[in-house]
Amino acid sequence: MGDASLMKVLFENSELVALDKPSGISVLRDRSGASNFFDQIKQQFRGARLVHRLDKFTSGVMIVAKNRASQSELSKAFATRKVTKHYLCVVAGHFPGGRTLKIDLPLKAGRKSRYRVAGLREEIRPSVEGWLIQTDQGLESVTEARLFRQGPDRSMLVCQPKTGRTHQIRVHLSWIGHAIVGDHLYGSTNSPVQSWKRLALHAHKICIPQLSKSISAPVPQDFAEALDYSSPVNLR
Repeated sequence: MGDASLMKVLFENSELVALDKPSGISVLRDRSGASNFFDQIKQQFRGARLVHRLDKFTSGVMIVAKNRASQSELSKAFATRKVTKHYLCVVAGHFPGGRTLKIDLPLKAGRKSRYRVAGLREEIRPSVEGWLIQTDQGLESVTEARLFRQGPDRSMLVCQPKTGRTHQIRVHLSWIGHAIVGDHLYGSTNSPVQSWKRLALHAHKICIPQLSKSISAPVPQDFAEALDYSSPVNLR
């Protein structure tokens, strides 16, 4: 689990600060009552304002505004999809390589705070371009994914969400058969290949219109360990 006291500043100017959020910390207060990341941020940066969030178990780049005007401008950039985000993740199985693939699967709310594809799993159509489902239900949800490295039983991907739905990358990868390792909400806790000590999803790089540079968070050291995992050989 992460510790909010280990806050790392990736970039800072008069308008915003980019932080490297650890895995295992909620951005805002949750039912556990544990310390949350935003309370720690406000102690270090007076007047800090949220413009977006990361899931509790997702690590990586998180942008915080320093004043109301910056918050308004940044929030608009996120809402109008002018902010480009790149995530790294380790998934179960061997993901197809050679090209960027498009996961075009509309999402809708499911049970118990989960989200799901707006259709049946067997209706998803794989192709050389990616995965698609024909439906007039749900909200448009598009993720682009590309193989970065291949491991014995897992793959490391670079994912770019083109829309900003809750749990979008996690749901999309799970529904096409490549659940993120350590994702016990959308993956299988009984699968040794998919099980892991943390959610292997990391907000690696972000580009926003206000800056002429991208901001990156170092890849967690345990991602290499997760990728190199190999299922034990079952000798009979």
